[in-house]
Amino acid sequence: MTIVTRFAPSPTGLLHIGGVRTALFSWLYARRHGGRFILRVEDTDRERSTDEAVQVILDGMHWLGLTHDEGPYYQSRRFDRYAEVLQRLLAEGNAYHCYCSKQELEEMRNAQLARKEKPRYDGRCRHRTAPVPNVPPVVRFKNPVDGEVIVEDLVHGPVVFQNSELDDLIIARSDGTPTYNFCVVVDDSDMQITHVIRGDDHLNNTPRQINMLRAIGFTPPAYAHVAMILGPDGAKLSKRHGAVSVLHYRDEGYLPQALLNYLARLGWSHGDQEIFSLQELVQLFDIHDVNKAPSAFNPEKLQWVNQQHMMRAPLPYLAGVLREQLRRLGIETQDQALLEGVVAGQRERSKTMKEMAETSRYFFADSVLIDDKAGRKHLMGEGAAVLGRLRSALGALTDWTAPQVHGVLTDLAAESGVGLGKVAQPLRVALTGTAVSPPIDATAALIGRERVLERLDRALSWQPPSGQ
Repeated sequence: MTIVTRFAPSPTGLLHIGGVRTALFSWLYARRHGGRFILRVEDTDRERSTDEAVQVILDGMHWLGLTHDEGPYYQSRRFDRYAEVLQRLLAEGNAYHCYCSKQELEEMRNAQLARKEKPRYDGRCRHRTAPVPNVPPVVRFKNPVDGEVIVEDLVHGPVVFQNSELDDLIIARSDGTPTYNFCVVVDDSDMQITHVIRGDDHLNNTPRQINMLRAIGFTPPAYAHVAMILGPDGAKLSKRHGAVSVLHYRDEGYLPQALLNYLARLGWSHGDQEIFSLQELVQLFDIHDVNKAPSAFNPEKLQWVNQQHMMRAPLPYLAGVLREQLRRLGIETQDQALLEGVVAGQRERSKTMKEMAETSRYFFADSVLIDDKAGRKHLMGEGAAVLGRLRSALGALTDWTAPQVHGVLTDLAAESGVGLGKVAQPLRVALTGTAVSPPIDATAALIGRERVLERLDRALSWQPPSGQ
């Protein structure tokens, strides 16, 4: 049997990390077993579905590298197919027209609550043969009234539902448009889905969908319902926790492989291993190993995982990511060697690529703005004298490399009888504007001889802002 999974987001909101984890698990399961992964956009709710949300789904999946083998399919383009199956169910007696008004349904519900019964449709139109004049009916699925549905859930184990507890679901509205649960059933059947991996908030839909699948003659797929992701405080994940568009993480400088690694570990593990490449996840992931309990989203852990991937990723790749982040700051550069050098020097001290870009402006700028506190401490008095001697010594260098710059610093420190920091810090402030940077010899080498000398000249004439 060929494994076929699907990711079926609804574009009524932006794709966030809960949906991404579901997509990841479905993608990994298909890839591990040499199967197919289908992308299906469930956009039957035309009033709430937006083109923007659809585009975020497509862009997000592309950025993450979760490529689909089929699709994207759009439910809004399959209405003729749904109508065809609907008519078949009606003709075979597995569905029926319901003419109950909203008032009737409300009275039914109130009476059931008064009797302390579970509110549910009582099937009063099940055996109606004559239509009600001038009342457009809905269509309900004729759910079995006896027996049970056993969902052999790959995460939770067997879950039993009594058919007597399941009422007759509306599968087409009075205007003829199909409902969510019915569209899902037709799609899963037509697309030959073998495994459905989705959030456990869908578990109560599953027995109804299984009964409908059997009614149209399709063997139901295997189901795996994954526990929700909670916020750090144990509450339902919200925007303040990180339930934002997945593209927000791209813009904030997270690597896609790091986000996928982190999400895979929310509810799944392989020994004590924390860092996985996508290839390792494909080899190791098994849906049977996913925990039943919810997992908490931890932004600090995500940053740690991201930095670990930054430390492991190839320099040319990270240089491209840095270039895009710099572009967001209004800095354009095509100097690949400089970009790779900055990444090599900065990735140990940056948690995200956005942070790296923001703290690396001085590598690409024509001049730097010197921090007042750092300037007062390192560019005045003895610091100014050190800078003057550095300007002469560095100006005499013809071989401009990090080792040569380092040699000038150590020689000057020895001549002056001071520690290396007393020489390095004035240079660091002059070149970067702050007292923090990667090793200053490597920093000077990357900035380049001419720009270093220009910045030293400016630093030698630096004065604190007036009035302070």
